[in-house]
Amino acid sequence: MHGGVTGEAGDRPPMSIGFNRMPTITTEPGNDVAAAPRLDHLRALEAESLHILREVVAEFERPVMLYSIGKDSSCLLRLAQKAFYPGPIPFPLLHVDTTYKFQEMISFRDEMAKAVGARLIVHTNEEAIGEGTQPFKVGTQRCCGLLKTKALLDALQAGNFDAAIGGARRDEERSRAKERIFSVRDTSGQWDPKRQRPELWSLLNGRLRPGESIRVFPLSNWTEIDVWQYIHAEKIPIVPMYFAKERQVIVRGASLIVQEQPFVVTMPGEKPQAEVLLGSVEGVAFKKFYDRQIGSTNSES
Repeated sequence: MHGGVTGEAGDRPPMSIGFNRMPTITTEPGNDVAAAPRLDHLRALEAESLHILREVVAEFERPVMLYSIGKDSSCLLRLAQKAFYPGPIPFPLLHVDTTYKFQEMISFRDEMAKAVGARLIVHTNEEAIGEGTQPFKVGTQRCCGLLKTKALLDALQAGNFDAAIGGARRDEERSRAKERIFSVRDTSGQWDPKRQRPELWSLLNGRLRPGESIRVFPLSNWTEIDVWQYIHAEKIPIVPMYFAKERQVIVRGASLIVQEQPFVVTMPGEKPQAEVLLGSVEGVAFKKFYDRQIGSTNSES
């Protein structure tokens, strides 16, 4: 961890949040170093994202940043710091807590919010949790609908937020490829691709009718490898679960199950045992293929 800067002068947080300057690397002809053009590329993406974040604050009355604790959220949080430095981040962070996240993730969330000096709002669908909603009982789709989608819409309505900043990228899947940077939601919080506005010449239209809201995606033009490279260049802290660690798990067929939730029960003949889990596929892939893919524009190609 390197020295950090916080919103309060002289205050040193428990977690590093300082900024790194991405250096300009020049090489002699024939020197096989692919990092230089990628750093220029990252600076261009960073500048675009900083502009988008500043536009949000300029155009909307009550913006909020969605914080899911993952790598894209960590990248977005660093961009928000840079966009408004040396001032504080001018909007709160919103985490929709299903209560089923790993405890390491929740600890990291709280530590990061404290480190950057941001106000953290945590919202849970308490009614659904009280009724025992969990994936093994109601199915994954309904569980996510109640604990994620409905909880998010309720949280945005409760906070009267008119713009929600998220970390979605167009390269993730087909529906997100159709998203605008300023993506309009109707009075029910729903997305209609036919009602989205053109964004010619990078002009962003933030006008809303009564009851409408906007989702904002500053990472729209980033790829997964861009995010990982930015994390590497900026030394951004990310949740440790992306990387390998020995954990107590239940071995069930070809699955290794971490027994943190009460609905994960031990079957006859099973007992927890120590296994080294390799972390997320994303984290492992980045560590393994970073050198080979540093010149690529898409980590999934």
